[in-house]
Parts: sequence; C-alpha cells; structure tokens
Amino acid sequence: MVKSYRPDTLPEALKLMETRDMIPFAGGTDLMVKYQSWKGTLPGFPKDVLFLNYISSLKKIEVKGETLVIGAGVTLSDVADYPETPKVLRDAVLSIAAPGIRNIATLSGNICNASPAGDSICALYALDASVVLSKSGGNRECALPEFITGPGKTSLNSGELLTAVKIPLKKANVQEFRKVGTRKANALSKLSFSAVAEIKGDTVDGIALAFGAVGPTVIRSTELEKKLTGKTLEQIKLIQKDIMNDYSAMIVPIDDQRSTAAYRKQVALNLLKNFLESGLVQEMQ
Repeated sequence: MVKSYRPDTLPEALKLMETRDMIPFAGGTDLMVKYQSWKGTLPGFPKDVLFLNYISSLKKIEVKGETLVIGAGVTLSDVADYPETPKVLRDAVLSIAAPGIRNIATLSGNICNASPAGDSICALYALDASVVLSKSGGNRECALPEFITGPGKTSLNSGELLTAVKIPLKKANVQEFRKVGTRKANALSKLSFSAVAEIKGDTVDGIALAFGAVGPTVIRSTELEKKLTGKTLEQIKLIQKDIMNDYSAMIVPIDDQRSTAAYRKQVALNLLKNFLESGLVQEMQ
C-alpha cells in the first residue's frame, strides 16, 4: 500500500528521502496528470508520497545580493507577482495554464517535470538559472542545462530534493517571451522562444536566446550568442543569414499530436528572425 508523509521541516523531509524511495509532491499539478487513474478514482502513485506543502522554508522568494532565490514551494502565481521577477520569466509563467492552476503549481515542479515544452524552463535557460539540490549530507548547485538531461529526465540523485531555483539578476533591457499554442490559455506549447539582451547605445553587450519544444531539451547556444555580442545593428544585418542557418541546424523538433516538426522549425526561425530584425532593433535605435 502506498503511504504518504507530511514533514513540517526541510531536515525532516531530507531524512525521509534518505531512508525511503518516495515521490516529492508540492503543487502536484503535473504528478496528478502523470499518475491519473480512472475517472472518480485516486491517482495510481507507484511509490510513497512526500508532501512538501507545509514546509515554510521552501515557500520563500527573495533577492540575496544580486541573485533571485525561489524556494521549491513557491507557486507560479507568487513568482509572477514578485516585483523582482525578470520580465521574461513573468511572461512565461503567466502563459502557463489558468490562474487556478498557477495558484497551486510550483516553478520547481515545472522544472522537475523536465518537459522540453515547459514554458518556464525556456525562460530560465535564457536567464542562466541554476537549481539547489539538497540531501541530508548537504547541498549542491547545478546549472539548469546540466540538471535537465532529456525529456522527463534529470540529474537528481537518490535522496535529493530540489529545494530552490537561483537566477542571477543581470542587466537586460530587452526581454521577450513568445509562446505558440493552439489557444492562448490552458494550452501546451507547440514551441516557445525566450530572449534576454543588454543593449548599450547601438551595440549588443550581452544576449541569450532559448527555444523550447524544438529538441529533446531547450535549445540554447552560447557560441552563437558570442557571434552577436559586441555587434552593432549594421553588423548584425551582415551576419544574420549565417546566424539563422546555424540555428536552423540546431533546431530539430519532432512530429506529435500538438504540431508537426516542419511547422515548429519554421515558426521558431520566424520568431528568431523577428527578434533580430524588430525586437532587438527597437531598443538599439
């Protein structure tokens, strides 16, 4: 029989994780879908369940130095409402489901679900986010691209809990998030695009571009971003075709029930082209 546990403190939760193989449950919005059973029956959890809802230390969201720290129990609504949340992440969070779901679902749960179509994940890649992984013996910090290893797969070790998300609050006067779905609300992404850039005068001082749902994990290339960094508007125009071709080679979506690979690839490239020619340009002029 599956048992449930409801610790009041993080040390208590970590001790339970150390001694038992359990499913951590915060908002549970993804888990309830994943383990749903026949209508009117309880979900079919294959392991004991560890409820994290009553651990107050995991519900904190705060700025420490130049880093935004979001506890694993912080809901998507709280992330969107927090004044220091970067615009690109706020826009991504507000595109997820409906208010009722966002009031329950957590950012950390969205990350641990590790879906290539996770809207918040696409934005977090562009923001250079990392996660804090805790166990009874201590903590370790892991960059998000190293934590998410494939569709539904992470580098979380036995006995570990994701306890916080950390986002460096770097300068970025251009932030854009675009989601393409069947409808505006309550729709999974066909694809998503996140862009974060700092423009000084007519020059790109720094830039990060991420694409969701067009590969097994979010697509981001720091090498291609370096080719745009330090360039003026006129210089970007000269290399834009090569940049587009390079990204085209990286974007390898699949066909599924939500969209075709060809559609996803073309729209992703269209969003990139529009950003380079319009979104970025508007700030530079």
